[in-house]
Amino acid sequence: MKQKSRTEYSALNTSVAIVARIIAILMGFVTRVVFTRTLSESYVGVNGLFTDILNVLSLTELGAGTAIVYALYGPIAKGDQKRQQALMRLYRNFYRLTAACVAAGGLLLIPFLDVLMKNRSQVDHLLLIYLLYLANSVLSYLLVYKRTLIEAHQMNYVVLIYQTAFLVIQDVCQIVILVTTRNFIAFLLIYIACTLFNNLCISAKADRLFPYLREKGVKELPGPEKKEIFRNIRAMMMHKLGNVAVNNTDNLLISSFVGVVSVGIYSNYYLLIGSVRQVLDQIFQGITASVGNLGATEDGGRVKRVFETAFFIGQWLYGAAAICLYELLNPFVELSFGSNYLFSKEIVLILCVNFYVNGTRKAVLTFRDSMGLFWFDRYKALAEAVLNLVLSIVLVRRFGTFGVFAGTLISMLLTSVWVEPYVLYRHRLYAPLAPFYRKYLCFAAVTAGAWAAADVLCAQFTGSLPAMLIYRLAVCAVVPNLMMLLCYFRLPEFREVRQMLSDIVKGRRRAGEPSVK
Repeated sequence: MKQKSRTEYSALNTSVAIVARIIAILMGFVTRVVFTRTLSESYVGVNGLFTDILNVLSLTELGAGTAIVYALYGPIAKGDQKRQQALMRLYRNFYRLTAACVAAGGLLLIPFLDVLMKNRSQVDHLLLIYLLYLANSVLSYLLVYKRTLIEAHQMNYVVLIYQTAFLVIQDVCQIVILVTTRNFIAFLLIYIACTLFNNLCISAKADRLFPYLREKGVKELPGPEKKEIFRNIRAMMMHKLGNVAVNNTDNLLISSFVGVVSVGIYSNYYLLIGSVRQVLDQIFQGITASVGNLGATEDGGRVKRVFETAFFIGQWLYGAAAICLYELLNPFVELSFGSNYLFSKEIVLILCVNFYVNGTRKAVLTFRDSMGLFWFDRYKALAEAVLNLVLSIVLVRRFGTFGVFAGTLISMLLTSVWVEPYVLYRHRLYAPLAPFYRKYLCFAAVTAGAWAAADVLCAQFTGSLPAMLIYRLAVCAVVPNLMMLLCYFRLPEFREVRQMLSDIVKGRRRAGEPSVK
């Protein structure tokens, strides 16, 4: 296999990921429009609710994936196939257990479905629909563990090609089913079939790339190493709990306290915001394995410089995207789905602020997880989970849907925003943290100023919805990025990004960067 540098792998993974995610967004959007036009609001709400229920059940995975991926970076850098075999065998057993636990937990929830769905309209075959969602979730854990080895070898682009191909097939078939039959059961059966065949194909590809996966007589990991992995899994379990409580209980709370129709409205916003987030997340997903390799082979000074550049890129991209979303979401939703699917401007604002704050955390989380630091802030995750649930329940009673998202934002600001950088700087970068916090606040202030300027300009146009979208898109593409450029062009991070892009375009390997397999 031809050797590439970390930068080359990162560029390839990120490029393929962005293209793949754009295809997924376009196909997903068309499918969503057809879905909302052919089925009732209750089906839209049920789709969002059952998805969140099963995301909660995914807690049974306990974060084993992240812990074992981290454990793989060292053996991969050293070419130690025996340890890779042992780790993958352990990973396979975890995921089989996860599938069984998700199935059992999902079945135990059946008697409580009516409690979780307030003011729902009649939905035919509700139990069968739930069981199909559950079946898809269980199947998603089978054979998927081999994908991790491909990703850990900095070859995520291989996985994305398969996933995108099956996603296109899935969306096309689902659109045909909705248009011709409006049969939600058939819609879900296609979903399940594509999940299964996607996993089978990726598993077969992993076997071809890494033939040692099929060898028999794999030795068990040494006791101390296994103990360290279980320690990290316990830490990741806490992080998983916090993540689910913050990001995957919104639909449950809205459904229980406001109504399932509001879940359907939120599902459309979640689709659009989530689609943009997924595109930007691919940048960090594309560098994750390279960051793991960096941590296994480089000193703290080099890691710190790379992290600061990644954080700078992240806050710019997520800040500009949050401004665009705030100005474009409501006219786009009204044009695509209808005025009965609109949220108020205040709710859209807090959704976009949450998007921005979460985005600024991506660089920190990528470096924390790739360098195995999740043990040190494990209790933060539990504190955030408790705060989020308590605040969201209290605020939803007073402010409705807005209160749910306000609880999410407040809990995040009180915990993750400051604890996660503290852990990274103290336990891996070994540098003072105050300069990072000051820079974070300056970046946020620049984003707020660009946001305000774009909002004033966007409010000047009051024409038709299509014309308004074009005008606001132009404003949001130019004004925030121009203001950020004027504020940032003298920063060392900006110069580093400019040099990195120049090297990629010219095909040069960065100074001091080794090639990796």
